[in-house]
Amino acid sequence: MELIPIPQASSISLSNSIEQHQQAKGSKTVAFSFEKTTMAEQSYQQRKTEMESAAEVSNELKRKKRKKLLVYALVFAVFQTIVILVFSLTVMRIKNPKFRVLSITVEDLRAATTNPPSFNIKLNAQVAVKNTNFGHFKFQNTTISFYYGGAGVGVGVGVGDAFVDKGRSKARSTKKMNVAMELNSNNIPNNSSLQSETESGFLALTCHSKLNGKLLLMKLIKRKISAEMRCAMVVNLGTRTVQDIKCQ
Repeated sequence: MELIPIPQASSISLSNSIEQHQQAKGSKTVAFSFEKTTMAEQSYQQRKTEMESAAEVSNELKRKKRKKLLVYALVFAVFQTIVILVFSLTVMRIKNPKFRVLSITVEDLRAATTNPPSFNIKLNAQVAVKNTNFGHFKFQNTTISFYYGGAGVGVGVGVGDAFVDKGRSKARSTKKMNVAMELNSNNIPNNSSLQSETESGFLALTCHSKLNGKLLLMKLIKRKISAEMRCAMVVNLGTRTVQDIKCQ
C-alpha cells in the first residue's frame, strides 16, 4: 500500500490558517478587556464625582448651619445685653423716696394781734411717702418740725412738731399718713414781725423733716436711703385755712 504524500504547500496553508485564527481570537480578547477596563474607570469617576458633590453639599449645609448658630448667638447676646441694661437702669436704679405734705386742715385757731401778739393752732396734716423704687421702703419714726421766720425753709424759731410713726411704703407706690400737731408762738421773741403778720391775717410757716430707712430690693439687696421734706405754707387767719403749700 502506497502512502500518498501531502503536499508541503497545503500544510503551510493550514498552519497559516491556524495562526490567523489564534491572532483574531487574541485581538478580540484584548479588545474586550480594554473595553471592560474603560467602563470600570468611567464608573469609578462617576462615583467619585457624585461623592465629591455630596461632600460639597454637606459642607455647604454645615457652613450654613454654623452661620445660623452664630447669628442666633449674636442675637441672644444683644438681647441679653439689652435686658441687663434695662434692668440696671430701671430695677437696680435706687432713688431716694419723696416725703411731702399733701394737705393741712385747721382744727382750732386762736390768734391775738395785741402786744405781745400770739397764736395757737391745732392742725391735722396728710403727708405722703412716694417710693418710686422696685423694692419696699421701710422707714423709722420721725418728727416734722415747724418754724416761724428765718431766711429759708426749715430755719427760724421752732413753733411745734408732728410725730410720724414708722411704716413701710410698697414698691412703686405712695403711702399716705395723717398726723396731728399743735403750733404756738411761745418761743417767738417780741421783736419779731409776728404782730404785722397777724394784723395782715397771713402767717408764713415752714417745716422740715428727714425720714431714714432701708430699701429691700428683691428680698436680697438692702440699701440705706432717706427722704427729706422741706415745705413752706401760709396760714390764712381769716378763713382758718392753710394755703400755698410748696414742697421741695
